[in-house]
Amino acid sequence: MIRTTALVKRYGRVTAVDDLHLEVREGDRYGFLGPNGSGKTTTVRMLLGLVLPTSGQVELLGGPVGRDALAQVGALVEGPAFHGHLSGRANLRLSDAAGPGGVRRTRKARVGEVLEQVGLGGVDRRPVRAYSLGMRQRLGLASALLRRPRLLVLDEPTNGLDPQGIREVRDLLLDLNAQGTTVFLSSHLLSEVEALCTRIGVLDRGRMVLQGDLTQFQQLTGLVEVRTPDVRRAATLLGPSVAGVFDGGLHVRHDDPAGLNAELVRAEVRVVALHAQRRSLEAAVLDATGDSGDKVAS
Repeated sequence: MIRTTALVKRYGRVTAVDDLHLEVREGDRYGFLGPNGSGKTTTVRMLLGLVLPTSGQVELLGGPVGRDALAQVGALVEGPAFHGHLSGRANLRLSDAAGPGGVRRTRKARVGEVLEQVGLGGVDRRPVRAYSLGMRQRLGLASALLRRPRLLVLDEPTNGLDPQGIREVRDLLLDLNAQGTTVFLSSHLLSEVEALCTRIGVLDRGRMVLQGDLTQFQQLTGLVEVRTPDVRRAATLLGPSVAGVFDGGLHVRHDDPAGLNAELVRAEVRVVALHAQRRSLEAAVLDATGDSGDKVAS
């Protein structure tokens, strides 16, 4: 769906994107991460033909970036731009993506569908300038969905949303992906990417420092977290295999969580929860980006 080869973008003496090899496969939910100023937005703008690369190539939906490819892409980049004096519904009806100009009924129906999808189905006739930031983000996402895109390119789509709104957008993207839409999501929120995405790419100083399936970066640590009200008894029983104790539980070096659980139950240790620990995405990203500049938020 997206492939870049040796992609470079320079602004004078500043290299914003450097030798970028990006690969987004059909059906992916791809999270594009990086510290502030790492080149994420510049990359997204090149993918959409909004900025020309200094060198290298961008391939979109199997071909060059052009009208045919972009007609199959929905995008929300750097905050949506609308006519502030018009309502959200009126703004969407003006979009070419809403349907042929001569088929008013088709256009009206499609606008209604996408407004329902993003939780703005009951929106009134207030002008967009009176909308909250979260409402504007929802309207921008609705605009991106008008074409029923094969590929969604989103830059910080949950910006301005409350926790419920973030969850609703995440559920919507999961549903669209299940129906065949590939999702490319640029974000600085590790928790959202970890909850939504199947693949990630991490940019640092304009260069790709991590790319691959999310699971390959969430490797098992060899520790099992045990939550129990009987911390002292469990620690005495397990002895040197205890790696650490915290309020309400302990971390244990063990390669068989089921066996560990059985051992504790036999010893009449009350187990509230037990699971093998995996390396967090945050740890993988910080290892890859080192101590450069602002960190990606967790």
